[in-house]
Amino acid sequence: MPFAPEDLTDDAFLGGRLHLWQPRRGYRAATDPVLLAACCNAKPGQSVLDLGCGAGAAALCLGTRVERLDLSGLEVQPAYADLAQRNASRAGIAFEVVEGSILDMPHRLRHGFDHVITNPPYYPPVGTIANDPGRNIALREEISLADWIAAATRRVGPGGWLTLVLRADRLGDGLAAMGPGMGSTAIIPFAPREGRAAGRVVIRARKGGRAALQLLAPFILHTGPEHPGDRDNHSPQAEQVFRHGEGLNHLFT
Repeated sequence: MPFAPEDLTDDAFLGGRLHLWQPRRGYRAATDPVLLAACCNAKPGQSVLDLGCGAGAAALCLGTRVERLDLSGLEVQPAYADLAQRNASRAGIAFEVVEGSILDMPHRLRHGFDHVITNPPYYPPVGTIANDPGRNIALREEISLADWIAAATRRVGPGGWLTLVLRADRLGDGLAAMGPGMGSTAIIPFAPREGRAAGRVVIRARKGGRAALQLLAPFILHTGPEHPGDRDNHSPQAEQVFRHGEGLNHLFT
């Protein structure tokens, strides 16, 4: 069943350039999909597939920054797929959302894309289960991370790019899952503050790429030694991403 209006919140992204309906209870996009979109080097006219698109946050953040993209999304949960399509219509961004599983890819998505982006479930299948089933499916590995990333790489066309965001402790698993066909790999760690360990990483790799692996400098998300109450306290660089929709492609050069 689709989400009812009273079960949704209206949330601003990119400083209000994008508004998304999200479930009050369930999976709610935070910083991961925004950072994922900022690291994708898509150009106008190129095709992009968002695997596990949820309510559409990553794809629509990217579509807000880069015009004239051919955007597609795959989402296994019908209510979220419907919500992603509604959010795209609201934003005036062309975005075809297909309902289905990454392990049984719908036929219309079985071709090579210029870019595949994904924020895969990366919490282990064992452990505390989220109270909301939708949130649990979005975050926990019902499909292994290796299978998810392998499916994503198969959707990347020759010379195309895979961009994914992971919890930092899954970096090794993510690199191993990409296989020998992906190269020119670059990794950006995202650290909450100066001197703190990275909690997230974004990996970007090219099909058939031959450049050496790069581990880039950490991107610092917040200023100061601790969080000041309910204020965002973003670093100046993060503020440009979260509030002004700036991309991070310049960090990869």
